[in-house]
Amino acid sequence: MQTAERLKKIPPYLFATLRNKINDAKARGIDVISLAIGDPVDGSPQPVIDALAQAAQDPENHRYPTDEEWGMLAFRQSVARWYQRRYNVELSPDNEIIALIGAKEGCHHFALGVVNPGDTVLVTDPGYPGYRPSIWFAGGEPYSVPMLEKNGYLPDLTSIPSDVARKSAAFFLNYPNNPTGAVATRPFLDDLVAFARDHDIAICYDNPYGDIVFGAERLSFLNAPGAKEVGVELNSLSKPYNMTGWRIGMACGNPDLVGAIAKVKSNTDSGVFNAIQYAGIEALDNGDGFTEQMLALYGRRRERLLEALKQLGWEKEPPPGTFYVWLPTPEGYDSAAFCDYLLETCAVVAAPGAAYGENGEGYIRLSLTVPDERLDEAISRMTKHLSRFRFPG
Repeated sequence: MQTAERLKKIPPYLFATLRNKINDAKARGIDVISLAIGDPVDGSPQPVIDALAQAAQDPENHRYPTDEEWGMLAFRQSVARWYQRRYNVELSPDNEIIALIGAKEGCHHFALGVVNPGDTVLVTDPGYPGYRPSIWFAGGEPYSVPMLEKNGYLPDLTSIPSDVARKSAAFFLNYPNNPTGAVATRPFLDDLVAFARDHDIAICYDNPYGDIVFGAERLSFLNAPGAKEVGVELNSLSKPYNMTGWRIGMACGNPDLVGAIAKVKSNTDSGVFNAIQYAGIEALDNGDGFTEQMLALYGRRRERLLEALKQLGWEKEPPPGTFYVWLPTPEGYDSAAFCDYLLETCAVVAAPGAAYGENGEGYIRLSLTVPDERLDEAISRMTKHLSRFRFPG
């Protein structure tokens, strides 16, 4: 039995690989603490759960989702209210917003709706591993745009060769950034819009960590003047409301690009379960306080981890976004080897930077989405075993 040639380009999914490592260690009786996967263990807000339960009692919501191609109008209206309140961005629920089964789906549908076979597609390196498979499925070819520490992990748009820029159809990037935690600035977003306009490039700006910043400005790509002329922003309820398993998000921005996503989506799935959309409305309209509580919790965890790492010799302060901490590996170790060392000696799982691209080599990513007592235990284990290492200053 033959499978499609396109699948040969696609490596094993990073987080499936990490879960396999965790499960293998647990099967051997090891008390593993995973700081590798950004999946909040703290529960979703109770009012959101209650809204789901109430909506699920209505048989009307057991049918195909309302407005399955775009999502319920009431949900899209709540997205518009949320963007106005959180980012001071105005959106039309009629043609500038579509409901998604999570932002990850939006990456895939954007690629299928915008990229033609043979097109070049710019993608940041390091970057979220899911972008490249979406590009390959659409028949495009990813072109790595380096994100370097010396530039604050913002891509140098002027360094992209002019011939590459001219033939590029799209650009995938995300801030606050996974994996580095870097945060975009208003001048950078202005430059990005100008770059996209000059080269006729469609921007896919992935913003699921938009609420999780520490001492930095909370920004949407759509804050930049002209952004809706050149791109869309993907967002999600997963991170601000601890709803990763609920699978609900949105794409917002340019009506033509949102319409392309909608056309692909309507021929791929039947939309988001109505009851989950009603729960999403509750989160978006009334969940700001919960998000702030989670931000404070992540901030406290972040400070505890950073203080312990500084005692071990990690002097660099990571960028201020997301619930991840991006750290250089010690001398003599690449990212995979150091992650193996952490697992073997500390029973702590980290994500290797090289899994996010060539420019992620020499770094690891740690997540703050574990209970406080487990984070403290991980810190205790690392403090015991890592004191002999030298870390880049």
